[in-house]
Amino acid sequence: MVGSSGPMQAVLTAPGVKDRKVHAFKRDALKDKDAVAALMHSIAAPAGTARSAFFVLDLARLVDLYSAWRRALPDVRPYYAVKCNPEPAMLGALAALGAGFDCASRAEIEAVLAHGVEPGSIVYANPCKPEAHLEYAASVGVNLTTYDTEEEVAKVKRCHPDCELLLRIKGPDNDEAKIDLGTKYGAHAEEVVPLLRAAQRAGLTVAGVSFHVGACTSRTDVYHDAIRASRAAFDAAAALGMPPMRVLDIGGGFMADASFGRAAAAIKDALAQHFGELLPCVEVIGEPGQYFGETVFTLAARVIGKRARGEARQYWIDDGLYGSLSCALMGDYVPRPRPLLAAPRPGGEKTYASTVFGPTCDSRDKVVSGYQLPEMSVGDWLVFDGIGAYAASSGSNFNGFLMSDIKTYLAYST
Repeated sequence: MVGSSGPMQAVLTAPGVKDRKVHAFKRDALKDKDAVAALMHSIAAPAGTARSAFFVLDLARLVDLYSAWRRALPDVRPYYAVKCNPEPAMLGALAALGAGFDCASRAEIEAVLAHGVEPGSIVYANPCKPEAHLEYAASVGVNLTTYDTEEEVAKVKRCHPDCELLLRIKGPDNDEAKIDLGTKYGAHAEEVVPLLRAAQRAGLTVAGVSFHVGACTSRTDVYHDAIRASRAAFDAAAALGMPPMRVLDIGGGFMADASFGRAAAAIKDALAQHFGELLPCVEVIGEPGQYFGETVFTLAARVIGKRARGEARQYWIDDGLYGSLSCALMGDYVPRPRPLLAAPRPGGEKTYASTVFGPTCDSRDKVVSGYQLPEMSVGDWLVFDGIGAYAASSGSNFNGFLMSDIKTYLAYST
């Protein structure tokens, strides 16, 4: 629980937050999700302000996650991956807490700079960039980017010759990762020296190495292997007579659950083993996205249609797989809707095998099927917990249902 002083006060006065209403709520003895649901009920009640799907962002939870990161990895500065969720209040809050930012496009860089973030706190972490976006980065002083091909070296030399480089190496094979980014990005071991030489010939500085072990993985050995491979790249650059590298980017894929503590322990152990004598001169950064974005958001969606067929029920809600719930396709989110503050009945409440559709005309816009729900009515609300990762960022405006219509209400616990 976070009060209104210290980090919380910094968040409440941050760009993206300070000019918006922030709802305070008490957790007391309630479970976190029940406390947030009580707040959502007041927003959605007949006298409330919401008439369609909306998010609640718990800023106190965000502060708690940032504090937990700093405790577990005190020497690793988090650079929030904007693609996970670009909500302005998230960006402003994390900037106020001291985070840097991982941006992959001009629009993401613009969004971060608009919150007063210094260009030096941005990594343009996209190994293959459009020329116009790279030229924009040069114009605003974002001078650190990733690469993993010789063609990208030539592009950076042409469009942003003052930019420093991070050599993106391929992470270890990780079949447990939800998304294996190594199938698209990362230099193989035999490509490291040629890519270092390419930068050297172009007169570009390679400031360090980056990697990503894959999204949502429970394995920790992959960090040892990736950090060992990163040290090999540091040593290869030194053998080529290049200036000493000074940045190690350990990527993202972290989750805000028990796996984070195990990952942090493995990272610290591997850094001590492979970078021990270099650490005073090497800045270690990470690119958490889901870690910060997932659990701080809760979604409420309104039931706008219903059909009963025997004991089966079908419902339509005003958000779906083409909107916020696209995160069920993009990441590892599993929709588990629950009625908003459904009061338990003595002896339990009868449930029905229910299908929940999104609002579009596509029959594939199906959120859950055969899912047990109590009897719902048009105008009722369903709640989706922990839905902040790749929800607001990956949805579309298909069929005229606009992502911009899904508002975000700010809150914090007292």
